[in-house]
Amino acid sequence: MTADILRAVHDETGGADGYVSFEVSPHLADDTQGTINEAKRLRAAVDRPNVMIKVPATPAGIPAIQELIAEGVSINVTLMFSMKHYEAVARAYIRGLERCAEPAKVASVASFFVSRVDTMVDRALDTLATAQAQAKTLLGKIAIANSKMVYHRFLEIFHGEGFVALRRRGARVQRPLWASTGTKNPAYSDILYVENLIGAETVNTLPPETLNAFKDHGKVPGGETVVDSLDEAAAALGRLKALGIDLEGVTEKLQQEGVAAFATSFDQLIAALEKKRKAMVSVEPIRKI
Repeated sequence: MTADILRAVHDETGGADGYVSFEVSPHLADDTQGTINEAKRLRAAVDRPNVMIKVPATPAGIPAIQELIAEGVSINVTLMFSMKHYEAVARAYIRGLERCAEPAKVASVASFFVSRVDTMVDRALDTLATAQAQAKTLLGKIAIANSKMVYHRFLEIFHGEGFVALRRRGARVQRPLWASTGTKNPAYSDILYVENLIGAETVNTLPPETLNAFKDHGKVPGGETVVDSLDEAAAALGRLKALGIDLEGVTEKLQQEGVAAFATSFDQLIAALEKKRKAMVSVEPIRKI
C-alpha cells in the first residue's frame, strides 16, 4: 500500500525517489544464500518497481548484495558504521551493476549510521577525559567526521573515472543515506546530525521529532555542509586513533549490536502480526438470516 501511495513520486522522478524499504529477516544476516533467496521472494511477493529490499552490510551480506544487484533487485544496504563497511558496499554495488543486464532500472542507497557512533565513542572518551583534556575536544565530533569522510569517498568512487562506463549505461549512483540521525545526547543540538550532513545525492532518515525540530529552528545553508571542514574531520579521526581508541573495533561492535537489535524488533513485529492473525481467524463469521 505504501509503495502504491509513493508510486507517483517514483514515476515523476524517473525512478530516482519514491522508494519503500522492506527488510530481509535479520536472522539471515550471516547467511548469504538465505538472504538472496528471501530478498528475491519478498521482491516477487510485493511486485512493485519502487521497493528496495533491505540487506545488512555484514560479511555474509556483501556477496548477497552484489548478486541481488546483478539480478536487478534494488537494495537498501543497512547497518554501515565505518569506511571499511562503506567501501565493501560500494564495491559490491558496482560489481553487481557490471553484471546487470539493465543497470538503469536498479537503485540503491548505502545507509550509514551516525549518532550511535558518537554514543559509543563518547563513552570511551569519557574514560580518558580526566587524564587527557584532548579527549574532551572530541566529544560529539567523531560521528560527523566519520560520515564526512565516507561522503568524500562516495564522491571519489561515483564521480570518478571508474564509474564513467556504468554511468553511460544509465547506472545510478548509490546514494549515501544518513541513518540514526536523532540526537541521543541531550547536551548536543537536537539537529546536530542534520545541519552538518547536508549534501547533494544524500538521504537523511529523520525521526519525526528531529524533523519537527529542524522545521522549527534548522537552517539550510547556501552550500553543502557535508563537504565543509574535511581536513578538520580527518584530523579528529587521527586524534582519536592517537588516543588509543580503535574506531574500527567500535564500528564492528556497533554492527553486531545493530543486527541483534534489528532481530529483536523483527521478532516483535512477527509476534504481533501472528497474535492479530489468530484473533481474526477465531472470530465467527456473521451469517445472514
